[in-house]
Amino acid sequence: MTTTTARTTTIFRRPRSETGFWSWITTVDHKKIGIMYGYTAFIFFVIGGVEALLLRIHLASAESTFLTAADYNGLFTTHAVTMIFLVVMPMSAAFMNYLLPLMIGARDVAFPRLNALSYWVFLFGGIFLYSGLIFSSVVPPLGVTPGVTGNLDPSDARSFFGLPDGGWFMYQPNAGPAFSPGRALDFAVLGLQILGIASLLSSVNFIVTFFNLRAKGMRLLRVPVFIWMTLVVAFLLLFSLPIIAIALFMVIFDRQFGTLFFDATAGGDPILWQHLFWLFGHPEVYILILPAMGIVSEIIPVFSRKPLFGYAAVVFAGAGIAFLGFGVWAHHMFASGISTVAQVGFGLTTVAIAIPTGVKIFNWMATLWLGRIRLATPMLFALGFLTMFTIGGLSGVTHAVVPSDWQQHDTYYIVAHFHYVLFGGSILGIFGGLYYWFPKFSGRMLDERLGKIHFWLWMLGFNMTFAPMHWLGLQGMIRRTWRYDPSLEFWNRIVSVGAFIIALGLLVFMWNFYRSKRRGPLAGMDPWDARTLEWSIPNPTPVFNFAEVPVVHGLDEFWHQKYGEDKDGRPVRKDDADSTLTRLQEIGTNPPNPVHLPSPSYFPILMAAGLPLIAYGIIFHLSLFGKALIVVGALLSLAALIGWGSEPLEEAHMEPAHA
Repeated sequence: MTTTTARTTTIFRRPRSETGFWSWITTVDHKKIGIMYGYTAFIFFVIGGVEALLLRIHLASAESTFLTAADYNGLFTTHAVTMIFLVVMPMSAAFMNYLLPLMIGARDVAFPRLNALSYWVFLFGGIFLYSGLIFSSVVPPLGVTPGVTGNLDPSDARSFFGLPDGGWFMYQPNAGPAFSPGRALDFAVLGLQILGIASLLSSVNFIVTFFNLRAKGMRLLRVPVFIWMTLVVAFLLLFSLPIIAIALFMVIFDRQFGTLFFDATAGGDPILWQHLFWLFGHPEVYILILPAMGIVSEIIPVFSRKPLFGYAAVVFAGAGIAFLGFGVWAHHMFASGISTVAQVGFGLTTVAIAIPTGVKIFNWMATLWLGRIRLATPMLFALGFLTMFTIGGLSGVTHAVVPSDWQQHDTYYIVAHFHYVLFGGSILGIFGGLYYWFPKFSGRMLDERLGKIHFWLWMLGFNMTFAPMHWLGLQGMIRRTWRYDPSLEFWNRIVSVGAFIIALGLLVFMWNFYRSKRRGPLAGMDPWDARTLEWSIPNPTPVFNFAEVPVVHGLDEFWHQKYGEDKDGRPVRKDDADSTLTRLQEIGTNPPNPVHLPSPSYFPILMAAGLPLIAYGIIFHLSLFGKALIVVGALLSLAALIGWGSEPLEEAHMEPAHA
């Protein structure tokens, strides 16, 4: 790439690894890693959506035979695991990876190769988890040798597709060897362990980046809200993932090596699993929703043309939600026979966590109040998030009332509640962010007309799908049910129609994305008249991010470079605002000095590739082949680690020359 000006010309010659297929395999660029996270998560989103449609086709009729009971149970489990661990979490990670350095004025994350490793571990973990669809049907069930039935009923109705059947929560002993003898759950458990490693790596990286690489002058209360939520989520993962890792180790040891952690007949405790799981599982809810809250906190001020009302309160409310999130886990267990004192305590904390959540909601509403609102597509998705998440939050507060929770537990009321939070909240917020930052990723604009069609199709389909589930649950329809009372058939058909409307909206988005990425209008500089630093550099983002590392003088630094105030305190665009943007465009396209960045590396992908081999070896551990897989996987990861350690820490990312 050659750039020419009237002054001395700086020429950057890209190494071969900067372009083509291998540039993606060996990249340590946080932007490319964020894009790969996004594309991978979207593919899993489509897969999870197809699974949901299959479930809704079956449930459109009370006496349907479209799926067997085992396949229905397996699809239900796989859909939930996919959407939580392979869609919402990595979609949020895509934004975090791409935007964290840009929004704090840094050229990269603290540990670029560790960042690459986290993506490849995530990818291999997802592939390993889904490989159970193939391999779990060819590996004999637990305790059964080939050609020998043993104690297993030959008519055992395991899933034809090799799907795990224990629910995403994998309650014991249902997900133990006695009641789930197939291998599918082993793939799910070990797959989740691998995915957890990816999240831990990202968390450490994001925390160090936040505290060490902020631009000069960016004090803690000048950091954008989305970056604050990234930090909060990183700490949540850091403290909650070891808990579920321990629990999953117990499960795999029970299933593979004959231990008895959850076998009540041998002195184990199945309720122990519930405590360990929900100690992770409820912070996980906030791991899923806080990034969307951060995204919405960036979108609403831009399209209201006002600063975020109560910025500090929004930041501290996010931290408060995370802290209280560790104290509400047992409200998932009110029907498990825990003591009355525990029920009262966890009921109170469930009410308390609504307070910081309410602070955020009212601050967003106050930002909208008297603002000059522009209903562009990102703003529509932000407003959709605000309304749908509020409904989900209100239905969640009802779970604090123990007798009410007893009635709602394991019914479609719960399904409605968490979809209003996770789809109406997380997914709408994430797609709002995608419409908002698409120019930053691609340099082009998504089509506004198609974007609004997408939004309204989703709002219609979403509410048709999940609103009726509230009263289906209150009428007694249990979740994870293959058959149901025919009197509930009408509303189930409405729900199924709504699911297909959601699918139609997704198809509209996919066409919009494909067309706009190829032929969409060029975004130019600062297409939204935004407030934060990532918009002060050209679109799409240069490989080096900032030609000159910025100096920050206040919150919403980029906004104040463009706007001053009149005597009444109202924002007034500066006379030199356009020349400021032109100067930033020129500097961002043609940096005055050579920029050094970490060199590409293939060691992260090699190190990550060893983990699924070890996991396959654990499942096949009774055979010589399985033992060999463990050794090969361990040696591959160790060799990659040694090679990684021998690489130089930093090289010239581009070779400068002068013409």
